[in-house]
Amino acid sequence: MQLLSKATQPISQRPVKILQFGNGNFLRGFTDWMIEKSNQAQVFDGDIHIVQVHSKSGNNPMKDQDCLFHVIEQGLKKGELVQESTLVSCVAGITNVFEEYEEYLKLGENPDLRFVVSNTTEAGIVFDASDSSVESISNTFPGKLTALLYHRFKTFHGDASKGLIFLPCELIEGNGEALKECIQKYISFWKLPTEFSEWIDWKNIFCNTLVDRIVPGFPKDAIAEIQEKIGYKDELVVMVEPYHFWAIEGDELVQQEFPLDQAGLNVKFVDNLAPFRTQKVRILNGGHTSMVPYGYLKGLRTVREAVENPEIGAFLKAAIYEEIIPTLNMPQEELEQFAADVLERFANPFIVHELKSIALNSISKFKVRVLPSLLAYYGLKKAWPEKLILSFAALLVFYKGNYKGVEIPVNDNPVLMAEFTSAWALDTTAETVEKLLSERTYWGEDLRGYEGLVEAVTKEVDNLLNS
Repeated sequence: MQLLSKATQPISQRPVKILQFGNGNFLRGFTDWMIEKSNQAQVFDGDIHIVQVHSKSGNNPMKDQDCLFHVIEQGLKKGELVQESTLVSCVAGITNVFEEYEEYLKLGENPDLRFVVSNTTEAGIVFDASDSSVESISNTFPGKLTALLYHRFKTFHGDASKGLIFLPCELIEGNGEALKECIQKYISFWKLPTEFSEWIDWKNIFCNTLVDRIVPGFPKDAIAEIQEKIGYKDELVVMVEPYHFWAIEGDELVQQEFPLDQAGLNVKFVDNLAPFRTQKVRILNGGHTSMVPYGYLKGLRTVREAVENPEIGAFLKAAIYEEIIPTLNMPQEELEQFAADVLERFANPFIVHELKSIALNSISKFKVRVLPSLLAYYGLKKAWPEKLILSFAALLVFYKGNYKGVEIPVNDNPVLMAEFTSAWALDTTAETVEKLLSERTYWGEDLRGYEGLVEAVTKEVDNLLNS
């Protein structure tokens, strides 16, 4: 079987408009796939050049395959089983910062360049004072980017039209603002010209974004079958779910220059990301977190098993539609559609998502993802939400570490786990619940101040332990 390459798949080249920092599965299965679809739909006409910022050795498979690879969508979409393959041909090249630093800087000389996309992990957008000079290779992504931008600024003599649009995909709040702040810190620290700082401020656009897609990555178990179907040896196949969402906080100019929504993609240009972030955290992440401990106590071990279980599936649906959605200030139709998509994604037969992996650090997750919905519901209805209270109770029982003779795989901060062990050694369930709900370090406040909450949770804990 021939290796996938441009010798076997002739590809027409387009101007390189996007510089992409990161070559992981997510960006290849998300951004690169979207650009490919947009090129095919003739709403965008541009290629991508990838920059490796972490690995100190070049990515040989990418070079061996001339940066061609397939993205395989597998899952459910509006109730129908989807299995689609897309050949991604929009990546024109790849450069390793550590092996080809001068070539990397020259990427900034490209007059067609317009966008910078990145995914360097949540810890990637940082400033490091040990990056002592613009002349040396920085430790951080923002440092490396600042050096390239300074080279571009000098090459084009501060030309206003050569500013760029930044679309960071790192999962931190205000990612665009954070990236700009780091760049300005480097400019100040390295004592670069004021004119360069002003060019960054006024001639470049930094967009906050929110991304959502499950990307399991290389399908090791199914690769032989996939390669047989596509007819080539492809060592870079990326498996993704059909669902995708990209919210970009950008004005009309950004939308006009980056019209991915016109290719039928789920891309939204918005004035404020906050409602979309809240929607994702409360419904998607909150749904996961509220379901996991209860599902595990009931003997289920994967998300799909839990969703397909009559009792847990009904519990999750009621929690989302009846108790979480009513607390969110967004159009009802949008919230219900997002919830329907979430439940369909949870039922994806091609993704094995173990409950115990989601259960990692569940206390901090519950505080951010579920507790705000629980308290907001009480604020609206003056009654405690039945399903979310049950979820809270199941969480406390889960952290007991043993349920009806079965060991529970609790994985959290050792100090916190020791405190739970101590609380569960108290004489009565009521004492245990009261002790745990009083811990400000867990929940951000002493929850005993809410009338009837301790009693409601205690009742459900007793039901779980005695059922």
